[in-house]
This record gives sequence, C-alpha cells and structure tokens, in this order.
Amino acid sequence: MITSETFGQTPDKEEITLYTLKNDEGMSVGIMDYGATIVNWMVPDKRGNFDDVLLGYDSPEGYFQDGNPYIGAAIGRYGNRIADGEFSWKGEDYSLATNDGDNHLHGGKKGFDKRMWEATVLNNKNAIRFHYLSEDGEEGYPGNLDVTITYTLTDDNALVIDYEARTDKATPVNLTNHAYYNLAGEGSIKDHQLHLYAPYYTPADDELIPTGEIRSVKGTPFDFTKMKRVGEDLAKTGLEPKGYDHNFVLSSENPGGMRKVAELWEPDSGRLMIVETTEPGVQFYTGNFLDGTLKGKGGEPIQQYAGLCLETQHFPDSPNNLHFPSTILQPGETYSSQTSYRFTTK
Repeated sequence: MITSETFGQTPDKEEITLYTLKNDEGMSVGIMDYGATIVNWMVPDKRGNFDDVLLGYDSPEGYFQDGNPYIGAAIGRYGNRIADGEFSWKGEDYSLATNDGDNHLHGGKKGFDKRMWEATVLNNKNAIRFHYLSEDGEEGYPGNLDVTITYTLTDDNALVIDYEARTDKATPVNLTNHAYYNLAGEGSIKDHQLHLYAPYYTPADDELIPTGEIRSVKGTPFDFTKMKRVGEDLAKTGLEPKGYDHNFVLSSENPGGMRKVAELWEPDSGRLMIVETTEPGVQFYTGNFLDGTLKGKGGEPIQQYAGLCLETQHFPDSPNNLHFPSTILQPGETYSSQTSYRFTTK
C-alpha cells in the first residue's frame, strides 16, 4: 500500500511529496522526493511494538539546515571522498567541487541529496522509483548521468534499494544511501551489536582519505567478523571525535552478486537488521560528528552516537587508487547495484 502527502516546499518553492510504503506486516517506510530521502521507518520489536528506527526531522526544513549530515539521503554522484577534488582519466584532468576541506565529499556542494527527484509510484511492486538527470559539468563531473533509484518494501520486512545509471561520457559513479539507524528508537548506539562480513578495511589519513592500503582487521579495533558491541573499541580507532568512519572491504564470496554483509542487533528491542548487497564495501560510521546542535524528530537534539550508518559502496577515492575496484562508468554500460536492509527479531 502506497500513500502520498504534501510534506512542504524546497527553498526554491518546489512542492515536496512524502510517499509512504506499507506492507502486510504493518511496517512502513516514508520517502520524500527531495534528495530521494528516507524520512522514517516504523519497525516492530520483539514485543510487537513499533518504533521509528531512523534519525531525521519532522519537516523538510531540518534537511535544509547547514551542517545536516546527509540524514537518510541518496548520495551521488560519488558517495564518500575524492582526494583534493581531483582525478584523471585517460590523460584528462578533472576538478570537482570541494566541500570537505580540500576534498570532495558525497557529490559536492549540491549533490544528489539536495536535488529534487521525479517520482513514479509502482503500486504492483509496493515500490517508488526516483529519477534524476545529472547534467554534464554538474559539480565538475563529466557526462550527462541518467539515474534511477527504486525503493521496494517487501512482505518479509526488507527495504530493497536498486540503483541504475547510464552516461554519455566516462565518469566516476558510486551511489549509496546515508540513513542513520538506531534500532532502539532512541538513546545511544553504543550497546548495539554488529557483525560485519569484512576481513579487511582501508586505513585512512586524518582527512579520512584512504592511504591505498588494504589491511586485515584481525587483531585490530576494526574486527567485527564476530558479533561485537559497537562501543567496545570506539575509542581505539585513532579518529577524533572518537568512533568509526571507515570503509570495510567485504567478503569476496559471490563477487558482484547479492550476499549477506552485515547484521546489526539491539538486544533490548530484539530488532535485528540484516544487510545484503552487491557492493564490495561498506562505510561504517558511528555518528562521531553529531554534537547536539541539530534538532531532530520531536525537537530533540541529535546527540553524538545517536545513530550509525552502514553505507554500501565502492571504496573512497577509488578514481585515485587504480588497484581499488573501478568506479568509472563508460558510455554504453549500465551501472547497477542493489542493497537490502531486512528486519527481524531475536
């Protein structure tokens, strides 16, 4: 069942629509056409009580704030960082918008998270398809990139996100979603338990740019190959503010195919989120930079560690690390990626 309602207006006075998908189990997901952003997600706990497990805002104005950390939004053209906002391809140099110090982050100053998307309701699939044409030169990227993102809510309590893109010039593409999860519905995520099917990670410098190394997680604070409390090694990652904001290299089993890559469990509610993806990596971020200055749902301050992200992706700065899986999309090719976030209880 899909419903829609007017949610407000953009700063340019464009009408924003909030679409709500609901399944036979009573789960619902609200997604707006501004930024193709997931706004809310009502999920049952082991007692049958529903809570919203996403950080977010009660109105679009929250998403327009300076410093809004991409909450719930579609990210592109390139999720994560590109060092110095520069890359080269076949002898040609490209300069992208820099919006994270000297680096390019999440598509630039006006990435896909700040664009209006054209929505199509797919009632027979319980899905919403969003379309956006990113024009040649936008944020410095070459080529006209035609993008669709389809959100499908299944009756086994999964939200499946399908990404597709085509281009008329070679261009880097790395699409993801930046939802912040708190499976308790409130409080800190430190007591959540996480299992990542990731034997390696990509170390990064102080600006969170990969060094180029692919390092084993064994014997490090980055080892989540068995279920581990998120807060256990939070202070040992070397980052300030303390926490995780790292790309994990997922198991090479069934490369390019759909496979289980993460399990996130909150013991009190019993909610268990199972993540599957076709992507080779996932950015695990623990909300280190949240500091209480932004007011979220119900006007409550969004505190540090209020939510965590599991952003499936290709690796950061791949255009400048040719030994990483390539993110260059060529004319005549189709970028295709799928990620599923499925809920159950235990």
